[in-house]
Amino acid sequence: AHCYCGHQFGSFAGQLGDGAAMYLGEVLGPRGERWEIQLKGAGITPFSRQADGRKVLRSSIREFLCSEAMFHLGIPTTRAGTCVTSDSRVLRDVFYDGNPKNERCTVVLRIASTFIRFGSFEIFKPPDEYTGRKGPSVNRNDIRIQMLDYVISTFYPEIQEAYSDNTVQRNAAFFKEITKRTARLVAEWQCVGFCHGVLNTDNMSIVGLTIDYGPFGFMDRYDPEHVCNGSDNTGRYAYNKQPEICKWNLGKLAEALVPELPLEISQLILEEEYDAEFEKHYLQKMRKKLGLIQLELEEDSKLVSELLETMHLTAGDFTNIFYLLSSFSVDIDPSKFEDFLEELTSQCASVEELKVVFKPQMDPRQLSMMLMLAQSNPQLLALIGTKANINKELERIEQFSKLQQLTADDLLSRNKRHWKEWLEKYRVRLQKEIESVGNTDAWNTERVKVMNSNNPKYILRNYIAQNAIEAAENGDFSEVRNVLKLLEHPFQEAEGFQEVKEDAEEEGAAATAAACSQETRSKQSYCSKPPLWASELCVT
Repeated sequence: AHCYCGHQFGSFAGQLGDGAAMYLGEVLGPRGERWEIQLKGAGITPFSRQADGRKVLRSSIREFLCSEAMFHLGIPTTRAGTCVTSDSRVLRDVFYDGNPKNERCTVVLRIASTFIRFGSFEIFKPPDEYTGRKGPSVNRNDIRIQMLDYVISTFYPEIQEAYSDNTVQRNAAFFKEITKRTARLVAEWQCVGFCHGVLNTDNMSIVGLTIDYGPFGFMDRYDPEHVCNGSDNTGRYAYNKQPEICKWNLGKLAEALVPELPLEISQLILEEEYDAEFEKHYLQKMRKKLGLIQLELEEDSKLVSELLETMHLTAGDFTNIFYLLSSFSVDIDPSKFEDFLEELTSQCASVEELKVVFKPQMDPRQLSMMLMLAQSNPQLLALIGTKANINKELERIEQFSKLQQLTADDLLSRNKRHWKEWLEKYRVRLQKEIESVGNTDAWNTERVKVMNSNNPKYILRNYIAQNAIEAAENGDFSEVRNVLKLLEHPFQEAEGFQEVKEDAEEEGAAATAAACSQETRSKQSYCSKPPLWASELCVT
């Protein structure tokens, strides 16, 4: 198992390490590719601390499916080879609320070029000025040099070759490359609505992969402040904060590389490269998602921002609205435009869905006490970090109150008005594309092709994963296989999709039990907006 440290939710946690992952070894492929193989959930390791080193079916299925989903979306990621469960059980308190239950032990076979992370280099950290914790290898610069030599020569051989006679320049080139890879990675996340959930430094890959799938989530209704992790009370790792958090984590990696890379060099690289690379890659990807394939105009950034603002105002489904836009055309006739508008607004939240979203969460007495504290002792309130929570709760109360008077017709009318305004701007931008090409039909064919290969139809929504988990917990693994099959082709219509059925002799009885557990939930299309019950799902 691998020893590493990490900054967790902004504070240095000291020594961590693989508490549930064991290395089996390394496989070298015929074309020189290199794969490290791990078992996650196989039992106690030297870094398990007070835990048992086991993982359960619920979390293992999520990691298994999401690793593969991300790969087929074209996003750098660790892979999952197998997911194997057993009849052994462990006690888990799923929501940390004092209600533990027995769950099946499960092991995932994880595969990656390397599992070394930013936190791997934090084992050399001297005592932290805030927490007092330190790494286990303070003053062992000989190991830091060895690790840097290994990482660069093995995973960045072109950099090793180019700077073999100057170590500082080599290390600077390495830091520049991991900075750019990380910026591109998080730009890819933002463009599919993926939220990692726990972007600690020990969950950041040294080669720019998505790593450590825990309380992740793909965003359904567009909300820039969406928090997928139920344990993230302050919203540190919210969707819109991911780019800046990844940059902050790179800053911690820079500190961990001193003295082999002086901080003044790495900080300059970070400031010069990260934001520029993120913005460039993000806009390139968004242009493809909008079918802007001919021209690159300065106004495109504003068009994207206004699209996201319209999604936010109308509580639109992030994935489905992008997917629908490929069927919009510049010369669409009025009757078809109305049909398109109907389809687009059907992907926006209903009054009932919005009432669930904005339902107040705090006990009124607790809120009253917090508001009194805000008046009498604002410094204490800031210290306990609940000011943002109070503001959010007040916003929920205000929105919930407004929703009581809002009719479905009023909401639809408002949403259509917002979308008409944005679609007119989009039409004008597409017209500029047309004016720059000779063959309009060829351009439109290519536009739709590019959009359909950058806007997925299928993502691993929480409710889809939950249905698969509940069936598997009852012994029927066919839904896991069905979902995996779809996620392997995220951009394609599933016209020829055949649902996997378990062998009747092996798992017939289990399938019946699973069917019973699903009786209360109507079968959703895999590309539908989430059902109302999905808003109650909490991943910690």
